[in-house]
Amino acid sequence: MPEPGEVRATATGPGRILIAVYGVFAVAATARAGVQIAERFAEAPLAYTLSGLAGIVYVLATIGLAGTGPGFRRLAWAAVLFELTGVLVVGAFTLLVPGDFPQDTVWSWFGVGYGFIPLVLPFAGIWWLRRTARSG
Repeated sequence: MPEPGEVRATATGPGRILIAVYGVFAVAATARAGVQIAERFAEAPLAYTLSGLAGIVYVLATIGLAGTGPGFRRLAWAAVLFELTGVLVVGAFTLLVPGDFPQDTVWSWFGVGYGFIPLVLPFAGIWWLRRTARSG
């Protein structure tokens, strides 16, 4: 148990699983977006750009959660909050204006193509960052 005022490392216990899931999404989303942008960008530039952005956000979240120190923690918070905003906004837009998204993104329909993990993941990240925050 951390002493009052001490910050627990995010890369311990359940944090390791969270980092692994973020890492898988970082690789998958970035690779998928890279192929989409390189081969079919004209088909759905908005969707493919958002997929690329999602990949970058997952990379940054992975780095932030895996690192130690206040700078990494700030990076993790920024990435996870951006991810939450992205999945909620893109999910809502794909639901309300599906014609604007002829191709899916990682965050389309709140991440339905990925078993809703993109919707759950930022909440798990926020929970873990709060759980490992400074105590006392």
